[in-house]
Amino acid sequence: MTELLSSFDIPGLTIALAGNPNSGKTTVFNELTGAHQHVGNYPGVTVEKKSGFLRRDGETFEVVDLPGTYSLTAYSQEELVARSFLVDERPDVVIDVVDASNLERNLNLAVQLMEMGVPLVIALNMVDTARGRGLVIDEKALSDVLGVPVVPTVGSKGEGIDLLIETAVSVARGVGSWKPADISYGREMDEALVDLHAAVVEEKLSGDRYEPRWLAIKLLEQDEDLTAMVARSSASSRALGIVRKVAHHVEVTLDDTPENLISDYRFAFASSVVKSCLARPREDRRNLSDRIDAVLTHRLGGPVFLFVVLWFVYRFTFTASEWPVLGLDMLFGWAHRAVESAMPAGLLRSLVVSGVIDGVGGVLSFVPLIMFMFFFTAILEDSGYMARMAFIMDRVLRVFGMHGNSMLALIVSGGIAGGCAVPGIMATRTLRDPRERIVTILVAPLLNCGAKLPIYLLLTAAFFPAYRGEIMLLLTLIAWLFVALAAMLIRSTILRGKPSPFVMELPPYRIPTVKGLFIHMWERTWEYVKKAGTILLAISILLWALMTFPGLSREQEQRLVDRGATEGELAQERLATSAAGRIGGALEHVTGPLMGFDWRTDVALVGGFAAKEVIVTTMGTAYSLGEVDASGSTQLAGRLQREPGWSGLTAFALMIFTMLYAPCLATVVVIRRETGSVRWAVFSVVFNTLLATLVTTAIVQLGRLVGLGG
Repeated sequence: MTELLSSFDIPGLTIALAGNPNSGKTTVFNELTGAHQHVGNYPGVTVEKKSGFLRRDGETFEVVDLPGTYSLTAYSQEELVARSFLVDERPDVVIDVVDASNLERNLNLAVQLMEMGVPLVIALNMVDTARGRGLVIDEKALSDVLGVPVVPTVGSKGEGIDLLIETAVSVARGVGSWKPADISYGREMDEALVDLHAAVVEEKLSGDRYEPRWLAIKLLEQDEDLTAMVARSSASSRALGIVRKVAHHVEVTLDDTPENLISDYRFAFASSVVKSCLARPREDRRNLSDRIDAVLTHRLGGPVFLFVVLWFVYRFTFTASEWPVLGLDMLFGWAHRAVESAMPAGLLRSLVVSGVIDGVGGVLSFVPLIMFMFFFTAILEDSGYMARMAFIMDRVLRVFGMHGNSMLALIVSGGIAGGCAVPGIMATRTLRDPRERIVTILVAPLLNCGAKLPIYLLLTAAFFPAYRGEIMLLLTLIAWLFVALAAMLIRSTILRGKPSPFVMELPPYRIPTVKGLFIHMWERTWEYVKKAGTILLAISILLWALMTFPGLSREQEQRLVDRGATEGELAQERLATSAAGRIGGALEHVTGPLMGFDWRTDVALVGGFAAKEVIVTTMGTAYSLGEVDASGSTQLAGRLQREPGWSGLTAFALMIFTMLYAPCLATVVVIRRETGSVRWAVFSVVFNTLLATLVTTAIVQLGRLVGLGG
């Protein structure tokens, strides 16, 4: 039986999980490791690394979930990372998770793993889906042809997982050296490969890191990473000479490249394997996924259904989380009053109450709502509907000069409220056209990431309590509108060019597992909580200091007391003379007449450049410090309702400005890194802030004109 891992166990064997995107690899990983997962980045790159542990029969094993990839040729960072891990870390066994319902496409990666010579086990996953389509796979025949063990699994139900572990451990312990498979690529390529293999061995180009035959194959494919490595060796003249000769010969005689020929033979090999072990139904009937897609991706019905799904997600999220959010808000309110009455007046009490409890507590009170949002996002991802959203939106995005493949990156960035622009921008690496990639990077921060949600939730609760779900849906639609308009503007001016063709593989619909949904929800929620407890806490304390010092001198305060100033008036004067107050006061001369923002809102927006959640944190601190009745409600929403100058128009304007203005610091850093240019990072900050100012000013001025707010 597979057991949970003790924190004192030291892992023995290392099991690597490989597979195509949408093969169910993550589901298998979750079944193997449960909650014992660690998420980070591979050294030197921004690709996510997931590893976990399992214990079986008293032994502990480490499981590493490699990035999903179709190939081991280094076209993208994900492919390079997956390949480098296999080469450098040399795991004891590799489990290739193969989608049984799309066998031929998935076997291409298995063939490349066999070329590398890794100890391999095929997890023939989603066999239930394959059977539902009338596909019958002879697992024994498949195993005999490939020469590797094949284990049928249904990862979503945990079927076959125990046998998969048992088989993987057996293979890991029975393997000596890695043995690359001898696959034919046609007479000419095979002859060239023999000569090149000999040259690699003779010139000692592979060292201890690579298998000579595999390195020879990658050189024939003209793999950029490995070709550059070999070119740096002074003893590589014969090997590179053979590569150039073969490439020239293939180009002259076949008008093709060695890479394409090798790829064609791989697919031909996979196709012949499939024919030997797969029986298809006699009649070509549409499967369930096709029948569902006929409705959900319909030209007219698809967008309507998408609209209804988003409305339901937001409406249910607000309804279900109302009492938990209220409970946490009351808890932080109780903590505010308890600490205020227990501690003597002074800077320490102000720091704890205003800087910590009211600052960070204002963000943490929204955790239940964030959890529900992440839960529904996980359902859309795991069910396969997220890919359909990209397909549906391609028709719309193409009108504005974008690409359907951009949709996945945009959804990750906050297309459905709750994402994050950082991984969304990194997801643009799959876009081949550099113009499409840059424009997607530039517009992604306009969407509603999870960091913007607290300010939306705060203001809707204060000024639109009866229409919270509808307001969130409206904000989502507005964000997409500005993404499209900004993309059209950029594509028609500084990044001109026609969109490339859109080809996308739609995964079959699946019923998400409860375990997988809760793991995804917990991972994302925990990251949110950790951020609130570390980064946001530090920023909240820093902003408290800026809003406290230098403040009034003793002489100034005494003069105000002598004039009969109340405690509330003194608090407001202390705020106004603080460092933050002076910055906000200067900005208010511009933002007040144009957008109706007071100095405290301005300071919050400046702090929001570090992290958007800081907007709520700063407002909680600022309005707490200036609160006239210290024994009153600690709810920030309640304070804003009572605050002069605030109205529904002001709240809506602030939500729009928050949506559109400069990306957070982490996003700007990623834009700089992914585009390789400071120019694009600066452009993003300036363009977004200018757009936010113009749009918000227009909203407020028009609202005032029709009498909606002061």
